[in-house]
Amino acid sequence: MGADTPIYTLENIFYAAIAQQKAVAVWRLPLEQQVQLCVSLQQNYINGQPNLENSSPGFLFSPFIPGEEQPTVFIKADLTYTSETGRLQYSRDVDRSQQQEFSDVLAISQNYNWHLNEVQQHAEQTESGFKYAVTEAVRSINKGAMEKVVLSRTASRKLPASFDLVTAFNAMLDAYPKAFVSLVSVPGVGTWLGASPEILVSIDQQQIFRTVALAGTQPAIDGESVGNAIWRQKEIEEQGMVERYILSCFKRLRLREYSEVGPRTIVAGNLMHLRTDFSVDMKEVDFPTLGTDMLQLLHPTSAVCGLPKEPALNFILAHEGYNRSYYSGYLGPVNSSAGTHLYVNLRCMQLLKDQVILYAGAGITAESDAEKEWQETQHKMQTMGKILSDFN
Repeated sequence: MGADTPIYTLENIFYAAIAQQKAVAVWRLPLEQQVQLCVSLQQNYINGQPNLENSSPGFLFSPFIPGEEQPTVFIKADLTYTSETGRLQYSRDVDRSQQQEFSDVLAISQNYNWHLNEVQQHAEQTESGFKYAVTEAVRSINKGAMEKVVLSRTASRKLPASFDLVTAFNAMLDAYPKAFVSLVSVPGVGTWLGASPEILVSIDQQQIFRTVALAGTQPAIDGESVGNAIWRQKEIEEQGMVERYILSCFKRLRLREYSEVGPRTIVAGNLMHLRTDFSVDMKEVDFPTLGTDMLQLLHPTSAVCGLPKEPALNFILAHEGYNRSYYSGYLGPVNSSAGTHLYVNLRCMQLLKDQVILYAGAGITAESDAEKEWQETQHKMQTMGKILSDFN
């Protein structure tokens, strides 16, 4: 790469992709400094069931339930950028004319906002509606129909006049160093910003597979040690259910060589959770498709859906009152220089033209109280709400 290769900012590349109507993803892995970006120059982004092992490098963005309105999207890494170098790199199959076209747009420095969802109708779950659904869920659980169900809701907020998307992304990098911070913008599909604490499937450069059981929530108190956290039986049991589900997935694959650490208390933004980490050294097990197989078994996880999966999912579809879209789906880089890292799309917001939709959910068990579950969703929405309030 020549010394005269141009140096760009994240803002330059992001808005050039928007101007050219290209799909773009920006992310930073937990506890890392480097921000990465990829842009697809393809006309089609729709992807079927992902095959992680044979995939081209890129970024996956999948909804809670894939369908025609919310497809699984694959943003092929035709061009990549890292904050470390500030330089663009094109993949081998991008021809000179495509490179020149993108460079020409880069030369025109403008803010082009972001890609919008073509379907702009968004139902919003009311407080009374959410609490009623929780009460019905507890009744259903006590009748033995299921063990747990995760119910979620939305809240819309007007975008502050001074809001800038790349500035908001950078603010999230500073505010949530331990989270997977992401910005995804796809023509016709929409734009999402998030800071997720939850790994779904991760395979690093050393071929170590990882997933986590993350559940149970309480507010984090500034200056308070996590060692002083006191968990109710309800949260302990909720987290135990997620653990058991992951173990059942290993069992279905007849995989016995794994390590398990936890549960332990972790802080994610303004909240504390219980977390257990699972890992598998893929160099020591004959399981080359472990990532794809576990992705198929895990999603949607019991942490965002419930147990057993089928009755919990049916209950959500019947009682939640809105379409989750990409909330509680998964997203992340595939076969990047740092490996494959898919996270559950939590603590996120969807950007519309002049407002945003915030999302949050709570795990409902037999011991759940409707008022406390509503308050839990309020606490979770503060993660994204704080980013918005910084612009007021």
